[in-house]
Amino acid sequence: MLRGVNVVGRNKIKMDVLRDLYVSLGLLEVQTHVQSGNVVFKTKAKDLATLAKQIEDAIERKFGFRPSVLLRTTSELRDVVARNPFANRTGIDNSKFLVTFLATAPRPEVRDELVKVKTAGEEVHVGGCELYIYFPDGMGRSKLWRAIERTLKKSGTGRNWNTVTKLLEIAEHLERVR
Repeated sequence: MLRGVNVVGRNKIKMDVLRDLYVSLGLLEVQTHVQSGNVVFKTKAKDLATLAKQIEDAIERKFGFRPSVLLRTTSELRDVVARNPFANRTGIDNSKFLVTFLATAPRPEVRDELVKVKTAGEEVHVGGCELYIYFPDGMGRSKLWRAIERTLKKSGTGRNWNTVTKLLEIAEHLERVR
């Protein structure tokens, strides 16, 4: 997942060009989902931090900007979905339910500060390297989102729940492809 591409007309990348770039790096069965930098692929690489840096370097060379790249394996995505704290709750609008993927898990004191933030109906749950955030009235005027950004002081990238489950679906399909 790329952070901050094709947002408000900035850092534009066409997905077919992005797919070709990933293929040029030796990645296999490359697929994109929507226009916000979601790329699913197969790789034999074992060191995902090095692979993320290679992708960041290649994007910077090709497009002139450097987005953060956050990688998750299929099993990690499965775990993200399985840990959904809203799974058994009715009335959750998946388009207002965001998972923010982080490079590293927040420190315990940061975690404690995040879960203390209370605003009208908004919720955040920390699970490993992900934040599960529900914005019943949307993110636009969210006080919780501003508090999260101020508290975290590190970059992550958010995807709504529908996108998260679609990325898992694509990844599981690729697992079955030989």
